[in-house]
Amino acid sequence: MTFAETFKALSDPVRREILEILKQGPMSAGEIGAHFDMTGATISYHLKVLKQADLVFETREKNYIYYQLNTTVLEEILLWISELKGGDDHAERE
Repeated sequence: MTFAETFKALSDPVRREILEILKQGPMSAGEIGAHFDMTGATISYHLKVLKQADLVFETREKNYIYYQLNTTVLEEILLWISELKGGDDHAERE
C-alpha cells in the first residue's frame, strides 16, 4: 500500500460511499451494489481499486465473498496527517 494508491482510491465519490456503507459491517458485492444504480462490473471495479489500496479486504464463505473495511490503513493515514499537522507540542513552541 502506498499513500498514492490510497488517495487515488479515496478520490472517487463512489468508492468513498462504498467505504461508508461498509462501516455497517461485512457485505457481499451484491449487497453493496444494491445501494447504487450501476452495473455489477462497475461495483467490482471499484472494489478492486479499494482492495489494491488496502482499504477493504475480502473473506470467502462458501460461494460468497464478503468485503470489509480495513481501518488499519485509515488509521495510518490519520496518524500521518496528524504528524504532518504537528501536535500540541509544536503549537506551544510558537
